[in-house]
Amino acid sequence: QVQLVESGGGLVQAGGSLRLSCAVSGSIFSFNAMGWYRQAPGKQRELVASVTTGGDTNYEDSVKGRFTISRDNAKKMVYLQMYSLKPEDTAVYYCNAVWYGSRSGTPLNYWGQGTQVTVSS
Repeated sequence: QVQLVESGGGLVQAGGSLRLSCAVSGSIFSFNAMGWYRQAPGKQRELVASVTTGGDTNYEDSVKGRFTISRDNAKKMVYLQMYSLKPEDTAVYYCNAVWYGSRSGTPLNYWGQGTQVTVSS
């Protein structure tokens, strides 16, 4: 059973920083991509940042230059370093992993339980 567990969320003042961590457990780690999504109340879940197995990164425009996604394969961890946080960053942040290695050929998505990030003004 693959599990993704986020941590590092909390309450922070605007302009502050926070680092989210995603710990991966289970037999599979070599995902095609991993990313961080967020979902604010009343809004759809949106991709914040992603990183491929090759190390290519992609960021949502609103966080570009402020957030950095990284990974530690040895520790089976994925991180989201967030700087210059804004109130609009407030959301539940979810770690996501996509694996294309299933026998059916259907991409499999794995999700963490989410960690709350609240940015006060």
